[in-house]
Parts: sequence; structure tokens; C-alpha cells
Amino acid sequence: MYFQVFNAETAELLSHHQVEIKQEFPREGWVEQDPKEILNSVYECVEKTCEKMAQLNINIANIRAIGVTNQRETTVVWDKTTGEPLYNAIVWLDLRTQSTVERLLKRIPGKNKTFSKFKTGLPLSTYFSAVKLRWLLDNVEEIRKAVEDQRALFGTIDSWLIWSLTGGKNGGIHCTDVTNASRTMLFNIHSLEWDPELCKFFDIPMEILPNVRSSSEIYGLMKICPSRESGALTGVPISGCLGDQHAALVGQMCFQDGQAKNTYGTGCFLLCNTGQKTVFSEHGLITTIAYKMGRDKPAFYALEGSVAIAGAVVRWLRDNLGIAQSTEEVEQLAAEVGTSYGCYFVPAFSGLYAPYWEPSARGIICGLTQFTNKNHIAFAALEAVCFQTREILDAMNKDCGIPLSQLQVDGGMTNNKTLMQLQSDILCIPVVKPSMPETTALGAAMAAGAAEGVGVWSLNPGDFTAVTCERFEPQINPEESEFRYARWKKAVMKSMEWETSDSPSNGKPEFNAGDISIFCNLPLGIFIMSSMVILIGSRYISGK
Repeated sequence: MYFQVFNAETAELLSHHQVEIKQEFPREGWVEQDPKEILNSVYECVEKTCEKMAQLNINIANIRAIGVTNQRETTVVWDKTTGEPLYNAIVWLDLRTQSTVERLLKRIPGKNKTFSKFKTGLPLSTYFSAVKLRWLLDNVEEIRKAVEDQRALFGTIDSWLIWSLTGGKNGGIHCTDVTNASRTMLFNIHSLEWDPELCKFFDIPMEILPNVRSSSEIYGLMKICPSRESGALTGVPISGCLGDQHAALVGQMCFQDGQAKNTYGTGCFLLCNTGQKTVFSEHGLITTIAYKMGRDKPAFYALEGSVAIAGAVVRWLRDNLGIAQSTEEVEQLAAEVGTSYGCYFVPAFSGLYAPYWEPSARGIICGLTQFTNKNHIAFAALEAVCFQTREILDAMNKDCGIPLSQLQVDGGMTNNKTLMQLQSDILCIPVVKPSMPETTALGAAMAAGAAEGVGVWSLNPGDFTAVTCERFEPQINPEESEFRYARWKKAVMKSMEWETSDSPSNGKPEFNAGDISIFCNLPLGIFIMSSMVILIGSRYISGK
């Protein structure tokens, strides 16, 4: 969980606080979070950040608006009469719904995973919220009962936070924005409304769904937390909401048709702005709403390639295999050898997302010899992140018809210079990293500050301050890059169909609690929590 404060005129990061959130892995492939812990971490981050601002002699009365950015597909259901969650939040890369997807596929002629592609832009996958919600309705009696009693509310983490922060059971606003709604498989990305036919297909009652709003408008005002003495930001409007990858697109200022960014976090997400038109991929990408910057403003769309495991593979090497004491040491190990020596790593811990959409895949390391050591495996892990990006960039180039001349990047992993150079080598194009990597939080702040009724942040490209960037140029010849990429794709094919529908570890509810989990030792805080960001108009700091 992050809480970050920006100056609205310079986009400077003024103060921040971070709280690590516990992850729960009750069974193999299951990933959960406690919604109340997420909410409490928001309050803690707000309080700590306000304290830091006081130490910097910045008056918190200058805070003009609050933006929310979050994991997009993470699903939660709560009781609107008590304000209590009815089950843990099911995290975006959770695999328990594989059997749910298989059951739903049987109802579709030809078992066509892309049956709703032209309505939602999405394939039927364990990734999206509708199947997570369907699993909750099928397996949690308390949720079924709450739905029958008309007490249940559904949302992604942004909805849970906005509802709770604007009053909760005492008048909280139940809403989401178009970017998060577009990740549910229940939302028509053309009409910008919940789709009755899809809700009927998934058998989800529409009355539990949040109201869909734009990404930049006042949703409600912050209320005092009843369980805490502090209410420092009471009355401040919450006026920005974007899914994390969409917020990064905005934060990277990719407002023009054809501009793209790639975020390296737990997963890896490449988005390309396609303007006010929807582009439907023929190469395994998804179509999503990029942003809608105001109630009366048009929606902009994007093509997206989603990779489930990126930064998580580095932490897996550190915490599960113990080959390094820190993520920085993984970079050092890789840099020492500068090659995988023919070793290839496919980190399909949660199956493969774009461009394959294959939940049956599992992680493999191949090409091992007696000479292979931990340095080579560390290098292969970093290389795998780059190869996955290459796959989705290739698909994007085919769909858009105009190859990218450079790749804009952001996210925590971009601090790894070895990785960034490797990415440039494998793509054979320059990689450009902004000096201020917190573009996800920045994008939410921009949306909040630009909202009607707030108006302290301009989204006019001519008003943007020039951004300092670090540039990585390719240093190997294209033939070598192509050879390594072809070998890695061969490894990907070997990872396919590892799990089958009758495997004892296919994510069905019949799992024994004692099943060994490949996720059990993943570190706390792998997953980027829902972020709260606040912005400050410098004109107010100076008393203007």
C-alpha cells in the first residue's frame, strides 16, 4: 500500500508512506488479501504521510483532492449493512477459478474463449473479476445469503476503498470507474454500461454491481474513520480513479494514439493508446478502456498485453530458492555472467496470460547442464521478463501495424539496469525510463487534480513539464537476439498443458488443505497494493 503526495504544478513527489500488506495462500494457486487490512493500511498511510508533511512544514490544508489506483481484477464482496467483507479479496492472479472457466466454456458453442471479445475486449479467463465473483457465489454460503437478502455489494478494490472512505454503511458511495469496470467481463466497453446479457450468462445479479463513473470526477468526500482518532483529510474530495496500468499510461503522458508504456511490477503490462476507437487484437492481446477524463469527456481505448509473473520471479529466486539475499543481489548475479549459458526460464506460475491465455501452463527451467549455476539461472529469470515483453510487443506491432520505435517503461523493476539493458537488447529498440518512476500514483493524482470542481492539474500536453529520462540502446546484434528468443519460445511450448482438468491440483475446491503450494513461500507484499495518492497545488502552498 502506497500513499504519495504530488505537487500539482511540477509533478514533484513531496512525501509518501508505504505499508506492507500480508498475502494469504490457503491452497495451491489461491491468492487472497484481507480487505479490512487494505483499508486500515490506507488510514495508516494517510496519517503517517500527514505527519511527514508537518515535519516538512507543508500545511495539509493544501491538499486539494485524492485519487485511487488499484489492482484491477482483485475481487471483494461485502455487507452494506455492517460494512464487513464477506470473504477475503480474491487477487487478480488467483487460479482457483480454472474449473469455473471450464464449466462456463461448455455452455459456449465451440468452447470459444473469445465469445465476448467484441463486447468486453476480453477472453474468458481466470484473470477477470466475473469468474471470481461466480466462484464466490458458488462456494461461499454467507455471500449467497447476503445476495438473497439484498445486503451484498461487489467491487474491485477501488470500489471497496471509495465506499469505505466516503462513509461506508453510513452513506458510502458505491462506484467504480470505466477502467476497472472494463476488467470484469460484465461491462460493455462501447455503451459504457453493465451488460445484461453477460450478467445473465455469469448469473450475477446486477443490483450488487457498483455505479460506473468516469476516471476523473468528484465521487464523494472523505469521512472521519470511526475507529481512529485521526480525520486529517475529512472533507477532501476523492476525484480520481484508475486501474493501476491505466494510471501508469496517464502518468507516462501517453495521451496520443500509438503511444505505449510497459510497467514492470509483480506482473508486466504493456498498454498502447488507440485513441477513441477500439482495436481488437488478432494476436492474443486484449482491448481495454484506457481512461475517460471527465463525465462529459470521451472514452479512450488501449490494446494491452498482460504478463502474470515479472518481478515476482526475482523474489521467487530470493525467497523460495534462496540463491540471493536481496533482489539487488539477483541483479548482481546476472550481471556477473552476462549470459544464461543456454538456460531458459518460463515463469508460468499462474499459467500464461497474453498472448496465449493458457491456464494449464506451469513454470519450467530447461537447458540445464553441469556447468549451470545460480548466476545463469538469475540471468535466465531476468531474460524471461524481457522475452515475455517481446512476445506482447510483437503482437502489438502486428495489431497496430506501426512498430514502436522505442519503449517507455516504469515500475519498480526498472531500477534494475541489467534488466533494462537486456530488454533493449531483446527488443532491438531503445528503452526509455523516466527519472520519476512512480507514474502509477502520478496518473491517479493527475486524474484527481484535473476533475471538474477541483481543477488544479492541467492535462493539456503543452503544459507538461519536460521529463528527464534514462535511455538504454541495444548492444547486441539482431541475429543473436532472434536466436535467443526462438529458443525461449521453444521452452514456452514445453510448459503448455502441464495441468489438466482432472489433475488433483487444478484449482478445484476439493483441494486438501495440506497440498504443497508453489506459492506458500512467496514473500509478503509481492503484489502491488491498491494505492492512494494525494496531490497538492503548489499555488496553495505559496498562498496564492
